[in-house]
Amino acid sequence: MAAITPEQAQGYLDRWKLVRDAETAELRNTSFEIKLQQLGILMASRELFGADESREILVRTVRERWARIRRSFNE
Repeated sequence: MAAITPEQAQGYLDRWKLVRDAETAELRNTSFEIKLQQLGILMASRELFGADESREILVRTVRERWARIRRSFNE
């Protein structure tokens, strides 16, 4: 990987700041109705993907750990 100069690094960071600022402005100018529609579409897209067994196992494991933590504090 080639090294970059401090000026190149600063230019890179400055460009990403411009991107961040543009995205922030776009989000601020997006109506609540559009944001709600986008959220609904995102939530509905969950049905496009099947259940992931490994994820379900991990979720169950985390829930069991939290249950043990709660029980230990309630004793």
